[in-house]
Amino acid sequence: MLLAQAPPPSPPLPSAASSPPRRCYWRTLCPSCVPSHRAAVSTAAAAKAAAPSRGGQYHKQVASVANPLVKHCVKLRLSAAYRRSCRRILLVGLVPILEMCRFELSSIDNLLLLDGLELPDELYEFSGNVVHVSAAVMKKISGMQSVDSTEAIAIIHMPKYFCDLDSDQGGAVLDELFCSANRILVLDGIQDPGNLGTLIRSACAFRWDGVFLLPACCDPFNEKALRAARGASLQLPVVSGNWSDLRALMAKYDIKMLAGHPESSSNGSERTHVLSKELADSLRSESVCLVLGSEGNGLSVETLQACELVNIPMEGTFESLNVSVAGGIFLFMLQTKQQKMAEI
Repeated sequence: MLLAQAPPPSPPLPSAASSPPRRCYWRTLCPSCVPSHRAAVSTAAAAKAAAPSRGGQYHKQVASVANPLVKHCVKLRLSAAYRRSCRRILLVGLVPILEMCRFELSSIDNLLLLDGLELPDELYEFSGNVVHVSAAVMKKISGMQSVDSTEAIAIIHMPKYFCDLDSDQGGAVLDELFCSANRILVLDGIQDPGNLGTLIRSACAFRWDGVFLLPACCDPFNEKALRAARGASLQLPVVSGNWSDLRALMAKYDIKMLAGHPESSSNGSERTHVLSKELADSLRSESVCLVLGSEGNGLSVETLQACELVNIPMEGTFESLNVSVAGGIFLFMLQTKQQKMAEI
């Protein structure tokens, strides 16, 4: 007697808990996957923003140059007054960002990366917002025609070592920043951001105690000044004030005031000195303030009246050096004995 053979059992249907979710990407989506392109993009962006990455960052997407964050970044790049009112700075380029991160990673508010780029390994510990932006947005924010050197932009807090005496608490803040005032660099009307940033960098390299910016100096957080400073303006106390503030500081700490001057005095005045090892040695134990003026306008009347002039001896027909080059020579020669010993 033949028995009918039962058909083999059907394989069990996958349950929602056991089967992996179907992954849809916009380039392979059909109309049945999502209702529209806009809905797909919105859903993907929301999911990306909601999920922290491996380092704990939260990711967002910005593609439009009309986005409020883009407008905020452009104003930070263009306006010194806006930077100071927000107490925020814009760093353009991965190299300046990585240099800053050696000192204060926590000061980054937002990190903007060009679409398609991964977070650099050096920023793994960064726990703020990562914003992926289009090439058009990156060009708008950076003000450049190409994105080759602007793969990253950061919005960072203005350093606690910076003080604007016109808007801050004056003397109390000044005393706190310049608690040690053995060597102070004063910049008088330096308008070129590359020169200003380089001078701040040299002052930091030779262990001077701070930088004082007199009126008509460019903003130290100008993009070019930040790039030239290579992170020094985020480490060294920088104060913006006027001659009245500077005189009060000089009187309080009994600081000798010198000014770099391109020529020796024609009348043999005792206020003019030649920079030499003997002069530098005689000032090792004194507190010194060095004032440097712009190449175009030179030293202001107030500086000429308040300071003893010092020039760098030169051979040949040249009357002067670029202010950042001359400043580097002055800053090196006029270090204190302790600073000099620290470098040996």
